[in-house]
Parts: sequence; structure tokens; C-alpha cells
Amino acid sequence: MAMAIDTALPPGRKLKLSLDRDELIKRALMVVIALYLVVALAAPLYVMLSKSFSTYSFDLARFEFQVSDKAGNWGEPVSAVALNDRLGVVSAEKLATNSDGRLQATVFFPDFSFRSPVKYRIRGTSADASYLVGLQLHSGTEWQEFSSNEFRRVMLRPARAIGFENYTTYFSTPTLFRSIGNSVFIAFISTIATVGLAFGFAYALNRSCMRFKDGFKLVAMVPILVPSLLPGIALIYLFGNQGLLKELLMGVPIYGPLGIVVGSVFFAFPHAMMIISTALAISDQRHYEAAASLRASSWRTFWTVTIPGARYGLISAAFVVFTLVITDFGLPKVIGGQFNVLAVDIYKQVIGQQNFEMGAVVSVILLVPAIAAFVVDRMVQKKQVALLSARSVAYQPKPDRRFDALCLAWCSLIAVFILGIMVTSQFAALVKLWPYDLSLSLKHYAFDRMDGGGWASYYNSIRLAGITAIVGTIIVFVGAYMVEKTEGFRAGRSAFQFLAMLPMAVPGMVLGLSYIFFFNDPGNPLHALYGTMTILVICTITHFYTVGHLTALTALKQIDQEFEPVAASLKQPFYKLFARVTVPVCLPAILDISIYLFVNAMTTVSAVVFLYSKDTALASVAVLNMDDAGDVAPAAAMAMMIFYTNAGARLIHLLLSKGIIARTQAWRMR
Repeated sequence: MAMAIDTALPPGRKLKLSLDRDELIKRALMVVIALYLVVALAAPLYVMLSKSFSTYSFDLARFEFQVSDKAGNWGEPVSAVALNDRLGVVSAEKLATNSDGRLQATVFFPDFSFRSPVKYRIRGTSADASYLVGLQLHSGTEWQEFSSNEFRRVMLRPARAIGFENYTTYFSTPTLFRSIGNSVFIAFISTIATVGLAFGFAYALNRSCMRFKDGFKLVAMVPILVPSLLPGIALIYLFGNQGLLKELLMGVPIYGPLGIVVGSVFFAFPHAMMIISTALAISDQRHYEAAASLRASSWRTFWTVTIPGARYGLISAAFVVFTLVITDFGLPKVIGGQFNVLAVDIYKQVIGQQNFEMGAVVSVILLVPAIAAFVVDRMVQKKQVALLSARSVAYQPKPDRRFDALCLAWCSLIAVFILGIMVTSQFAALVKLWPYDLSLSLKHYAFDRMDGGGWASYYNSIRLAGITAIVGTIIVFVGAYMVEKTEGFRAGRSAFQFLAMLPMAVPGMVLGLSYIFFFNDPGNPLHALYGTMTILVICTITHFYTVGHLTALTALKQIDQEFEPVAASLKQPFYKLFARVTVPVCLPAILDISIYLFVNAMTTVSAVVFLYSKDTALASVAVLNMDDAGDVAPAAAMAMMIFYTNAGARLIHLLLSKGIIARTQAWRMR
């Protein structure tokens, strides 16, 4: 009987593949960009979350006073809490405050006079007890002596604690808690309306032989080029108190839910249309031929073939629209009236009341539906299966005069709605005094005479958009390349993918507020960035990072994996392959990422409204500020300037793309 031969290796250390220089550089670059995402996204969000659990109150037991008589003889030390128990000058409700709370020390001394020769001493009973003397912060247990004139400038500072009191306050305040229901209601109604309209539009483009398809596609993309405030301004001119068509509403005010829903449909429409159109474009002709052979009616074919084939696109479009609407700030701010929503509540708490802790609470609450929608959308996309195979036949619509006419009418109505909003905004920007003097004038373009930052804000926006497009494209594409082309390192790549996908689930208002907490902390080494153009660029790149990352990954996955081994066998470093092969092949995607970042940097409001300074005011924020100041026509003029700039950038992008791609992508035509 033959004996079995033991081929097992002798025991020893587990073998590990050594990393070459290229792999080390790739991993290092991935770690660098991951650290950028940690600093620009994860860390600020963590600080904001911790801020939402921070409560502040005046702990009077932490302070002691001594008072002298006119001769300079000092009395016995007495605590602030003992004085308050005796006098009752500060109620329990007034002891609760925010992080910037201040309590004047003189309230505990009814006979105080700043002209008196009486002197005062103050100290903390613990080392962390702090108080202000003017703008100078003092803390500790040592006695500090002040004259009466100096003592009137002493302000007690609150103590910080961790707890759920902020959330308890929020949910027990009806006016604040009502905003959750308002936001969900608006987002739900807007999602149904937008997806329904967008499906009809996309269906007409993909299932009919109507004329002017290219023109309708172009019109449908117009809302992407304008800030979300613009439809609100246009609707006010059309249906507001002095609106041109206000009688059509039969007394129903445009300010509030109606205006927010109509405006939301306008700015969310192109996003839903693109997703649904993509889903409808990949239908298999054979399914419809099978339905026809079974003598199924058009209505039955629609519900058994078309809708199931496009269901994932419809679900994805619904979640995208829901997230866009529930997190939008500009439109509800302009036309919402007294109808509060979560995004506007954040603005009111921070800008209006300087209550940063409650603003953080609202931000955390706003994160919940945004993240939930994002997670469900990701789960739905994972379940999506390929609808086209190698044997599939692309769907070709057949002419039908009645159906084509109906589709043309439907698309024409939506085009009139979109163009009507744009034309109204432009007309409002040109007339002298709506509705009394409709003669044309350019006086509303004299932005330097208005609040909001003047023409400098417009040039700042172009500067921001340009820097964001260039720097952001480099960061996004390099990061996507490293995560796609790095061998092994599964844990690091998974962590990077998580960080890259996270920005899509974070609303702009939440990101902007988290930057206040993180970058405006004097103890942060990056504090110097606050109020500069740099922080606006960082915030904008981070806010729109995910879409660019996915675009880059899609392009990179189309490149054969054999390029890297071939380059390695020829002893060529990866960066030469990257520059000579990867970038030229992916150039169309790179150009798409750059124009996407440029357009969004021009139109974004929510992400930057908390971060700009006097020297870095932006055009989109100027629209908001001018509208707040009552300069609605100049606000419309600035919004149209943003539109023309983005339209011009799109045109330049198109021309450059054709020229560059013709030179570098000639191989695609062979």
C-alpha cells in the first residue's frame, strides 16, 4: 500500500507579499485624500453631533464674591447662589442659556453704583469657573479685585454639561417640532408631483417619435443652472400679493406650502428626469414584441413591462427628489412665509437667535431622513439587475400620430412652466418698478448700490467655482483612481469608499454648521481658514464629492485591468500610465466632473451661507441677502447672472469637450 506524501509546508511565519514602490505611493495618496475627507467631513460632523448634546447653564455655586465698605474693609465671602436665594434676581428659567451666554455680576448687588468707592472681589470655586471682564476671559480660584467702575463689566460665563436636554427642549416646543411634519409633508408631496411629471416627460422622450426632442432635453436641464431661490422669486412675481397671475389661485396664498411645492418641482425636475430617462432608455424591444404577440393592450403592456423595467429608476428618482427637497434651504426661505421647515429652522437658530446648540439639534434631526433616503436608495440599487444582455434589442418607438401629439403637448406644457419661471425672473430684473412701471431698465444690475456684496460677490463666485472645478476634479479623480487601481488593502479601500459616499447623505446646511463648530474653534490649528475663500472651496468640494467620485469610478471601470500588469512588466511607474493612458481615456468623465463642480459651486447656498465673510461674499448668498432686504428685483438680476454664467460655462465645456475629445479620443471612432 502506497504511503501518502505530506506536501504541507513546514510551520513558520505567514508569508506576505511585499509592496512595490508604486503600490506604496498609491496607498499613501489614498490615505492623504482619506485624511482630507476626515478633516473636511467626518471630524466636523462629529463635533456638531457632540455640540447637539452640550447644554449650558449658569452654575451660581461656582462663583464667590467679596464686597468692601467705603473705608476699604472687606466683608465675608458669599457665593452667587446664596445671593440669588436671598434676592431671587435670576429665575431658574434664566439660568439655562447657550454657549455664548453671559450674566452680569452686578445683578446680585441691588445697591450697586459704578461711581461708588466700594470695591469688589470675585473668584471661582473650581478651576474651570470662568468670567469675562470686558472681552478678557478669567478663570481659576484666585481672588480678582475690581473697582466699582470695573466690576460693572464683569460677566459670568455658563458651565457646559452633556445630556439630552436640547432634544427634550426641541420636541417639547410645538413651533420647532412642527417643522419635522412640515418638512416631510412638503418633501412627500413634491416627490410625488416631480416624479410623476418627470416620468411623463422621460416617457415621451424615449417612447414617442415626437419632434424637438433635443430642444426639450435642453430646456429640462435649465433648472440645474440656477440657485433654488430663483423659482421662489419668480413665483412671487407671478402669484404674490402684486403678482401678475394671482387671480388664478383664487385667494390661495403662494407663500407657504403651495409655493414651496411648485418651486421644488422646478428645481428637482431635471434630477428625476435624468434618472428615469436612463431607466427607460435601456428597455429591451423583445419584451414589447412578446406582449404584442400575446395581444396585450397598450395599457396592460405599460403596467406589466414598462413600469417593472423602470421601477428601480423610479424608486431612485423618488429618493433623490425627497432628499433634495427636505434639505433645501433657499426656496423655503424666500417663499415659505410662516411655514417653517427644518432647513430654515437651522438658519433661524444660528443666525437669528445665535443658539448654536439648538441649531446642531435641528441639523442632527435633518440628517435622519437624508441618511435614511440615501441608505434605502443604495439598497435598491444593489438589488437592480441588468436589463440588457448580449441578445437584447434596443427599443425603437414607432410613429403614432395621436400619441406623438399627446407627448408633444405634455412636454410643451412642462417646457412652458420651466421657461415661464426663467422669463419671469429676467423680466422682473429689467422692469423699473413692478407692477407700476414696466419700462425696461438696467438699474437693478447696479449691485454695488444694494446689500449683499455687490459685483464683488459675483466675481467671488466665479473665483470659487473655478478653483473648485480645478482642485476638486484633481482630488476626486485621483482619489477614485487610487481606490480603484490599488491592489489588496481591502480595509483601507472600504473605509475610503464609505468616506467618499458620505457627503451625498449630508445636507448642505448641516455641513456648513458643522464647519462653524470645527473650524471656528480657536484651539483648532486650522482656525485660520475660517472666513477665507479656502474654507469655501473645501466645503464645496466636500459637499459635491460623491457624484464626481461615482462618475470617475464608472469611467475607470471601463479601462481594462491588464494595463497595470503590462506597464509593470515594462518597468514603467504607474504615474506614467496614469498620465499617458488613464487621463486621456477618462478625459470625457474628467470634463464632466469639472463642469458639475463649477455649476454647483455657482448655485450653492445652504453649504456656504454660514461660512462667508465680508471679503468672500458669494452671488448665491447675495441673492438671499438682497431678498431679505426687500431688493427682490436685484435678487432676480443676480440669480439670472448666475444662470448666464453657468450657461456660458456649459457652452464652453461643450466646445472644449468636442475639440479635446476629437484629438484624444479618435480611437473611439475606429
